[in-house]
Amino acid sequence: MRGKLTLLAGVCASAIAFPAFAQSSDDNTANDAETIIVTAQRANQRLQDVPIAVSAFSTEALEKQQIKNTSDLQLTLPNVTFTKTNFTSSSFTIRGIGDLCVGVTCDSATAIHLNDAPLFGTRIFEGEFYDLAQVEVLRGPQGTLFGRNATSGVVNFRTARPDLSGFGASVEAEYGNYNGVKVKGMVNAPIGENVGVRLAGFYLNREGYTQNLFDNSRIDDRDMYGVRGSIRLEPGETTTIDIMAQYFHERDSRMRIQKQLCQRDPTGVLGCLSGGRPNEMTNANTTFVGVLTSKEFFAIRGLPTAFALGSSYGPDAYAGVVNPADTRVVNTDTNPTYFTDELIIQGSLAQELGGGLNLKLSGNYQEVEVDSSQDYNNSVQNRAIYAPALSALAAANAGSLGAGLQTYLAPVYRALTPNGAAGQLCTSLPEETGTGAFGGNRVCSMTPTDFDRSNQTQSSWTAEAILSSDWDGMFNFLVGGIYGELHMTENSYYVNSFGIDYFTGVVGAFSALGAGLPPAYLATPFYRNNTDDLKVKTYGLFGEAYFKFNDQLKLTLGIRYNNDEKSISARTTLASFLAPVASTNAFSSPYVGSFDADAGLPGNQLFQNRKVNFSEWTGRAVLDYAITPDNLVYASYSRGYKSGGINPPLSPVFAVPEGFKPEFVNAFEIGSKNQFGNVTLNLTGFYYQYKDLQLSRIVARTSVNDNVSANIWGLEAEAIIRPTPELTVNMSASYLNTKVSEDKMLANPRDFGAGRSDSVIIKDITNGANCAVAPTTAGNAAGANGFVNQANALINAGAIPGVAGGAGLRGTTGFGANSGIASTGAFGICAVLDALAPTVGAAFGGVQVYSSGIPVNIKGNKLPGAPDYKFSAGVQYAAPIGEMTLTPRADFVYTGKSTGNIFNGAVNEIDSFTQVNAQLQLDGPDKKWFARVWVQNLFDKDSITGLYVTDQSSGNYTNIFTLEPRRYGITAGLKF
Repeated sequence: MRGKLTLLAGVCASAIAFPAFAQSSDDNTANDAETIIVTAQRANQRLQDVPIAVSAFSTEALEKQQIKNTSDLQLTLPNVTFTKTNFTSSSFTIRGIGDLCVGVTCDSATAIHLNDAPLFGTRIFEGEFYDLAQVEVLRGPQGTLFGRNATSGVVNFRTARPDLSGFGASVEAEYGNYNGVKVKGMVNAPIGENVGVRLAGFYLNREGYTQNLFDNSRIDDRDMYGVRGSIRLEPGETTTIDIMAQYFHERDSRMRIQKQLCQRDPTGVLGCLSGGRPNEMTNANTTFVGVLTSKEFFAIRGLPTAFALGSSYGPDAYAGVVNPADTRVVNTDTNPTYFTDELIIQGSLAQELGGGLNLKLSGNYQEVEVDSSQDYNNSVQNRAIYAPALSALAAANAGSLGAGLQTYLAPVYRALTPNGAAGQLCTSLPEETGTGAFGGNRVCSMTPTDFDRSNQTQSSWTAEAILSSDWDGMFNFLVGGIYGELHMTENSYYVNSFGIDYFTGVVGAFSALGAGLPPAYLATPFYRNNTDDLKVKTYGLFGEAYFKFNDQLKLTLGIRYNNDEKSISARTTLASFLAPVASTNAFSSPYVGSFDADAGLPGNQLFQNRKVNFSEWTGRAVLDYAITPDNLVYASYSRGYKSGGINPPLSPVFAVPEGFKPEFVNAFEIGSKNQFGNVTLNLTGFYYQYKDLQLSRIVARTSVNDNVSANIWGLEAEAIIRPTPELTVNMSASYLNTKVSEDKMLANPRDFGAGRSDSVIIKDITNGANCAVAPTTAGNAAGANGFVNQANALINAGAIPGVAGGAGLRGTTGFGANSGIASTGAFGICAVLDALAPTVGAAFGGVQVYSSGIPVNIKGNKLPGAPDYKFSAGVQYAAPIGEMTLTPRADFVYTGKSTGNIFNGAVNEIDSFTQVNAQLQLDGPDKKWFARVWVQNLFDKDSITGLYVTDQSSGNYTNIFTLEPRRYGITAGLKF
């Protein structure tokens, strides 16, 4: 430890060669960093006096650097990244620590605050910035001062408050490419001497960034607005009351994912291979839809294979389907929909109590709703693959195959093909009755569609009290407490597909026929991960003591107690039980629970109720020394904490931990803040010991979370240079090193064979999952392959109890020289292989079956979303032209390589990227008006900010998330 801290101190001293930017709020002040006031320590302080790595942006700084939304913040901050992620979520990552945990019980690593109040599941990332007083970004754990605990840092948005000194107003309008129109405005009005009112809002509308070849439409557009009203009351000189209400609304075709990438697996065992990420489609035979509607599955279930949609060894639904190479072009038969709104109401009372004591009481209420849908594979399936099966279903409907089959299959035919086998195909809508198309809840088109839906409704509130001192002596303090509650009444993730409907209808009909029941289908005819009720209760007690030994030396000691209680009622359903075709609510079916896993299908999953509680003490210590009034050095230690949570329930064929543990971080930091005449230079070095970092992976089409420990260290530098009052140069630079520090064994969903040439990866034809077979004696590839081939021969021969013969399962095969997979692969039944391993396996030298894949040690791997290097620079020159000012400005950012997945490797690598922004602004006398021409992403790069790897039963493809394409336009505004 001592050696690493010494190394950091030395490297920090040398980092002066890579200066960075301390954001300015005054373009005509040489030493502008002195004028920046922040509340990083819950009190108004000069930025350069705060012994924390903090960056602050005024409204003017945001505009000049073209920081229009949260994503843009990453373009200028050291060791900060932002990306959208799956399931309508996002990750704001600071120093390699972001929201790598996915699920409704996950806490945010980066605490998002509005006017010092913590927000739960906020949609503030969707909107545009308007009428802000300041944005502050604090790097490092901040638990002893801010709301809920934050392991990576805090982003605090501070809205402009009413000004009681006089009337004011402003308005600006923007027009850009994609027919983009944006309007922002503000009105500030005092009412008497003690009351002020401020109203502000914005509206944005533009065409889509992405072209859909299927219908020649533009998708990924924006149609949103936000409004805010604030009241300030000052009934006396020692009392200030603030009330604020804010509402945001969006309804458009925003895309949750930009593109899916895949190196197509011709075998169908994996779907996508690990040799790269070309613009190809996954092999649909690998998905749970592909295997459950295959001839091989129908055969082992004893069903007529004529009704199977395809074969595991034949052409799949994406055979011949082209994934356009252009990142902004897709071919999808289901356009995305996106809706979200958020209401926030805040109130605060600041009261000077006398005797140097101050009291602040504040409360925050929040309602959030989000509902979005998108084509699950951004593609159009090849309908011709399904023609033989649809013809067989039509024949059964017509009675050609007998009256018995007609009775059971005719309802399926009418629900899925109401216009005949050559007409429209219908897919279940994602809805709550669980009846889907068989209850009349369907959408029909000429192509077999597949799409998902992610929705969420929640409400929350917090109340906080802080008592602080402002004494002249050596000692001061701050003590406080916060209590909050979150209630989520609905959160679901659906996967809907014509293939699922076909499977649940046909297999359900044959199952009901075999059981002597009336015509039925398997409910629910879509995948649904459903949180019915989530409750979170949280409180924290915190305090800091400040010892100022003299004008130069100061010690800060802080402590916090955290308590988090979480309870949840949740379930996962997919073809879980039989329901009568005429039922209006599948869950009231008399057959619930009558159809279990004897057929290799998940049993009925009713709601699972779980409850967890976490509590922990954390704290920090900071020693800072002012060498001169303009030069500060500090060293700090802080302990961060983030509570654990509950994994979503999964079908019984999968085994994962029910919950995940809390995170802890021991953070050591040294820094220096300096003003050298017209140069401001801030330097920071840090070292983190991270324990039980929460990481997400996909299992059975939903997210589960693991814990892993890591070490992180890095350097940061920010500077601003003002050689003349007109010329400003800002720069920032950072370096980040992240590594898993423990022996942690996890199975890589891209390669269940763990890179071993002696293993066999199995695609289970009963559920779409994968498993792996490996010899007990390393290197005996012939034994592992021989065992799998023998097991498939026994299955084909009908020698396995409960499994009908005639499946036609083939032997093992290789994936190809450039696949990135060293193992062989085969279709099979994992449960059968596991049962045969002790006996048949012995004849082949001994084998072991890994139901969740062969684990690999990820020790030494890099953390996702943590670029090694970042550098940004901006330059502007404010040229006076009479009473006006003409200011050209250009900004450049370089973000280094990172990984999108804890398993690292070339297939998970996120390339480095650069972005250039530029603008030219003309300000009128006294800045009463302005006109600006601007361009963002000058070279139109489709830079990837993050990626997400889905699970093996969905095809192992990679979802990518990108920055916005090139935008340019003109903006003009007036101030009154």
